[in-house]
Amino acid sequence: MRLRLLSLLLPCLLLTACAAPEEVETRPKQYQATFLDVFDTVTTVMGYAESQEDFTETAEMAHDLLLEYHQLYDIYNDYEGIHNLKTVNDQAGIAPVTVDARILDLLLLCRDLYADSGGKVNAAMGSVLLLWHEAREASVNDPEHAYLPEEDAIQAALEHTSFDNVVLDEAASTVYLTDPAQRLDVGAVAKGYAAGAVAAALPTGMVLSLGGNVCVTGPKPDGSPWVIGVQNPDGDDTEYVQRLDITSGAVVTSGDYQRYYTVDGVAYHHIIDPDTGWPARHYRSVTVICADSGLADALSTAAFIMDEESGRALLETYGAEALWVYADGSASWTGGCDAYFHS
Repeated sequence: MRLRLLSLLLPCLLLTACAAPEEVETRPKQYQATFLDVFDTVTTVMGYAESQEDFTETAEMAHDLLLEYHQLYDIYNDYEGIHNLKTVNDQAGIAPVTVDARILDLLLLCRDLYADSGGKVNAAMGSVLLLWHEAREASVNDPEHAYLPEEDAIQAALEHTSFDNVVLDEAASTVYLTDPAQRLDVGAVAKGYAAGAVAAALPTGMVLSLGGNVCVTGPKPDGSPWVIGVQNPDGDDTEYVQRLDITSGAVVTSGDYQRYYTVDGVAYHHIIDPDTGWPARHYRSVTVICADSGLADALSTAAFIMDEESGRALLETYGAEALWVYADGSASWTGGCDAYFHS
């Protein structure tokens, strides 16, 4: 399984020969930290600081916050003293669950996106996604016996995916699934939402990369943008379809080469169309540029599932830009992308 979708293009730091030694020493230096224990992906924190100690303190703060979001949005594991989304799923059809505001706020966003996307962004389709998760995990561990979910099981699970069955009580801060067979899965939004929230706590001029979600909190100290590479789906991590100059906001990619497994020579990725219960096949990847990271994450998923015309209409509603990469290697993009293309 390949986890990297967006890459930071990091030129080496060059110190000019004419600079005085004391000037060089007092300039902020670029640092980077990487973590592997949140949201099942690679996390990178990058930025400039006066010292390694200052940067490490900032990076560890970001990591601690991401761990909190990871535990809250986890649907597979329990944590002592925490009511997370697994708790909500376990109580489906039984009782409302009192949750942290960060869960309720995320689900309120998911409810709006469910309506605006015509159900293409659906955090209530965990029953379907669980079938694919179990098949993918088993098949990756035992490729010789790789299998697909049964069509009958998929169709049965699709009967339990309406977000109308998710009761959000803001006053009581509770979540309740009225359908006992329903499950929440916020994978289409959670990483972007968490990355955006954590990035908001970072100093200006930092970059937080959480898998295919990149948040930029401001330009580099010299005013120049950070350069984000949109990976070529058919290439390695050093090949890019496009390079983007970003000074603030989020860049998020959804692609068929991020998480997948193979059955009888056919790759089956993790982005499931809520209408069919099967992986969407329109594109290789969709990259969204947007001020809000959680929104960008959701929109990249929705646009990946929708035909391009419908995706463009949804993106326009939110003032977001996007770049589509097709199976034949061709690409198309919204008009606003031109301002971000690296010259």
